[in-house]
Amino acid sequence: MLAAASIVIGIKAAEPGRAAGAQLPSEDGLQRITEFFDNEIAAGKLPGAVVLIQQHGKPIYLKCFGVRDVATHLPMTPDTIFALHSMTKPITSVAAMMLIDAGKLSLSDPASKYIPGFADVQVGVSSVAADGTHYLKLVPLDRPVTIEDLLRHTSGITYDYIGGKLIDRAYSESGLFDGQFDNKVFAERIARLPLARQPGTLWRYGHSTDVVGRIIEIVSGQSLYQFEKQLIFDPLGMTSTKFVLGSADERARMAEPLPGDTILKSAEADRRAHPEWESGGGGLVSSLTDYARFAQMILNGGQYDGKRHLSTRAFESMTTDHIGPDSGIARDYFYFPGDGFGYGYGFAVRTDPGNAKPPPPGSIGELKWDSGSGTYFGVDPKLDMVYILLEQTQNERERITPAFKKLVYDAFGAVN
Repeated sequence: MLAAASIVIGIKAAEPGRAAGAQLPSEDGLQRITEFFDNEIAAGKLPGAVVLIQQHGKPIYLKCFGVRDVATHLPMTPDTIFALHSMTKPITSVAAMMLIDAGKLSLSDPASKYIPGFADVQVGVSSVAADGTHYLKLVPLDRPVTIEDLLRHTSGITYDYIGGKLIDRAYSESGLFDGQFDNKVFAERIARLPLARQPGTLWRYGHSTDVVGRIIEIVSGQSLYQFEKQLIFDPLGMTSTKFVLGSADERARMAEPLPGDTILKSAEADRRAHPEWESGGGGLVSSLTDYARFAQMILNGGQYDGKRHLSTRAFESMTTDHIGPDSGIARDYFYFPGDGFGYGYGFAVRTDPGNAKPPPPGSIGELKWDSGSGTYFGVDPKLDMVYILLEQTQNERERITPAFKKLVYDAFGAVN
């Protein structure tokens, strides 16, 4: 069955002036989404998933597939809770923009203003000694790492599985995740590691948003969760979005990957083993009901339920491409926004059709992000639409998420 009218998830209608005449999807196209996920479940590729397409602030397709956990066989529901992993980043980025809105933080501030260790950070350059040994030569910064660098992933901070082998080794051998640690300790540890590139020269995915989370704590005087709960979660009614689940009922609503999805199982074990670490880059859990409210606020240009949460200026700044051809910022194999996309502050921004023939599906101006746990969302102002896929799979995500997006846009018959 397609989106049943009896399923209500409490999303507020679109703000006045939205594209009320935008194209509607076909019933056949929506049915193909259902068939796709039914087949994934039947083939044992996924335990379950929840899918939402929302237009003009109202669900036009809402479907729950399979089970939360193959061990319990509890069915997927709109309030099932998923580990967001990197879909945490847009929320943390919005929180930082709220502080910028309030004049308490500036994009041009050096990270060292808040985390002194960044005053001494250096860049690691792969070098070869006279005897042929490869080593990491440390060189001074050309300029400081700024808040803008952290928000747009041009800080030079990386992950331990991305980039050159010597930088990867420096991260892996640093003890970054040893013992118990919070955002304060984590940011201090990161500041002792070499950067992968000079600030402002390369888009490089990494722990930048985790550092943003710590800076939010310093500026606000609150924990990251307290700040986001006060400014984002409570105002938007996001009651299941948090870093640590607090009750047996919440834990029973948690979606789990398949037992054979070992990379995600390990990542989730690590995340849950550190409840004291409120990772701004990947620590939140949430439900479809909750994330749809956040996504609708973004689609509404920073407004929700008649209240403005981000100024027009802040919203436009964070949803504008800041790493385009004239920025001097390079892209390489690890450029995850993908073909046709630039990057703002926390979101990939569609800027052009891209180089592929035919071009990837979507609309110019759409915003999106995804995660290593398989969660994915997009915001399309042209169609006045939000689309969200919540699943828990690392094994299948690189296949499923692009297939899902194509099915969504095929249903609308809309490309670029």
